[in-house]
Amino acid sequence: MRSLIAAAILLLTSACGAAGTDGPEVVVYTSVDRNFSEPILDAFEAEHGITVNAVYDVEAAKTTGLVNRLLAERERPQADVWWNGEFAQTMSLADEGIFAPYESPSAEGLPAQYVDAGNLWTAFGGRARVLLVNTDLMPEGYMPDSVGDLADAPVPPEQIAIAYPLFGTTTTHVAALYALNGAEPTRAFFEMLAERGVQVVDGNSVVRDMVVDGRLAIGLTDTDDACGALERDPDAPLEIIFPDQGPGEPGTLVIPNTIALVEGGPNPDPGKALIDYLLGAEAIGALVESGWFQVTLRDVGVVPPCADSSQVRTFEVPLAEIAAQIELAKVEMGTVFVR
Repeated sequence: MRSLIAAAILLLTSACGAAGTDGPEVVVYTSVDRNFSEPILDAFEAEHGITVNAVYDVEAAKTTGLVNRLLAERERPQADVWWNGEFAQTMSLADEGIFAPYESPSAEGLPAQYVDAGNLWTAFGGRARVLLVNTDLMPEGYMPDSVGDLADAPVPPEQIAIAYPLFGTTTTHVAALYALNGAEPTRAFFEMLAERGVQVVDGNSVVRDMVVDGRLAIGLTDTDDACGALERDPDAPLEIIFPDQGPGEPGTLVIPNTIALVEGGPNPDPGKALIDYLLGAEAIGALVESGWFQVTLRDVGVVPPCADSSQVRTFEVPLAEIAAQIELAKVEMGTVFVR
C-alpha cells in the first residue's frame, strides 16, 4: 500500500511540476499560506535565476497532507525544501529521518533554541502569544502583564478567555508551559482557570473578536489575530501585551516558521540557496511587512508595525522539548476542560 501511495504521488508530481525547465530548479513544499509565501518565492526566483516549483497545502488537509506526502516519498524524495508555518510537525519529520543536516550561514544570530543541534531544521520568525486587552474594561490602575494574571485578574471570570486548548497554538502554548514549568504545576494552573470560570472558546480569532466587541476584558491569543484587530480599527480601545517580560520572568512563546533541507532531494544546491534566502534579512523583512511575521527572533533591520517585538523575551525551551509535550498536553487538557 505504501509503495502504491508513493507511486501515485510521483505521478502527480511529474504531471503538475514544471517539466522541461532548462535551468536550475528547486522544489519546495510549504504549509505557509500561498498569499504570503508565493511573493517571497517569486522574489527568490527572480533574484537567483532558479525556477521554484512550489507545492502548497490545501485547506482540507493543511500541514498534515504535506507531512504525509514527505513520508510517502521518503524512498524517492521529490521535494528539496520544507517550509512550515509551525514547528511541531517539523520535529516529527526530523525524527523520521526526512531531513538532511545543513548549517546555513544566514542563520547566524538566531538564539540556540531556534536551531536544531544537528542542523536538521532552523526556525526564523513567526507569531507570538500575547494578551489582548480591552482597555475600556480594565479597573483603574490595573493592567495584566502575565499569563498568570488570567487566574486572578480583578475582572469577572466571564470577561477572560482562552481558546480551547486541544487545538492550534493554545495547545502548543500549554505544551510549552509543560516543558518550562513541569506537567503538575501547569495542569494545576489550568484547573484553576476552569474552576474560576474563565471562558474557553473556539479559537484565537474568537478570543480576539470578543475582546474587540467588549465581551471580554482579557484574551490570550496570537499576534496575527491581535494585530489584525488593531489594523482594522487603530482607534479601538485595545492593547497588545507580550506577557511575562519582567526580571526573572520566562518571556512568551513564539510559534516560529521552520525550514529544512530534504534528505535525498533532487536539487540539493538550489535547495540550500533557497534556505539561505528565506533565512536572510530581505526575505524576513518582506514577511514582516506582509503581516506573516510579527516576531523576527533577531535583528533584521525591520520592526513589526503592529507591536514592537524587537526586545521581547521568548521562552528559552528547545522547540523539540515543547513538541514532545503536545500529546500529553492534549490528553490532560481534555480532562480539565471537558466538553
